[in-house]
Amino acid sequence: MTFSDADFDYLITTVTEAAAGEILPRFRNLGSGDIAEKTSSIDLVTEADLLTERHIAKALRARFPSALVVGEEAYESDKSVVPALADADLAFVIDPVDGTFNFAAGLPVFGTILAVVANGETIASIIHDPVLRDTVTAMRGGGTYLRRADGQTTQFKVAAPAALNQMTGLMSWGHMDEPERSRISANMSKLRMAFSLNCSAYEYWMVASGKIHFIGHSKLMPWDHLAGVLAHQEAGGYTAKFDGSPYRPGEIAGGIISAPDEESWRVIRREIVGA
Repeated sequence: MTFSDADFDYLITTVTEAAAGEILPRFRNLGSGDIAEKTSSIDLVTEADLLTERHIAKALRARFPSALVVGEEAYESDKSVVPALADADLAFVIDPVDGTFNFAAGLPVFGTILAVVANGETIASIIHDPVLRDTVTAMRGGGTYLRRADGQTTQFKVAAPAALNQMTGLMSWGHMDEPERSRISANMSKLRMAFSLNCSAYEYWMVASGKIHFIGHSKLMPWDHLAGVLAHQEAGGYTAKFDGSPYRPGEIAGGIISAPDEESWRVIRREIVGA
């Protein structure tokens, strides 16, 4: 199945319209009944998540009726869709409100993520900020760009390599088990500055644009990472799982690091994850 520039424009329009219609009106306007826990008090779902995913999925099925559509919220009722990403001719992966904890708390650090997968490879990605109305887009082989609401476009480039003690970055250790959780979080003190955003959309935004040097995660759900990894790679960065293997659609375990280049990746893997 082919995927054209016109199709990509359709996706960008779909995501921005869903964000404007379903997310932004609910930001800082949620009632207690509009927020629910999924697995814990920090793993939330809101009315905005559900309605945004429904909006985007409906638009995708209208234009691409034979494609696989994988939504974070729909995954709860059909977990077979994630392994199916490895072999799908064409698939779309939706995170309707990434950073739901921030969104529910009234913090404007969240985004809508959409990845396009074809034959086991991520070929396009969209990361949209509903508040600023800015969008990061990437096409395989075509670079990564920031598209501002006013029409201004800027190409992204990852940060230049640096010594570990001069790096800025983040390692999402919240889903790690002990003793790795304590050991890795302590190793982050080796950096010049460590961050925690609780939002993959903005983590990949920051690392692809060169604002921070690296990001790392232990949990690899596709809606959190497929789009961001492509954006980072197309901005010149290097991403691999903790064992050094490439990250591929359909995988949900193994840990991942995105760094400026392969040598930086090796330093982070050794000094932060492995030390």
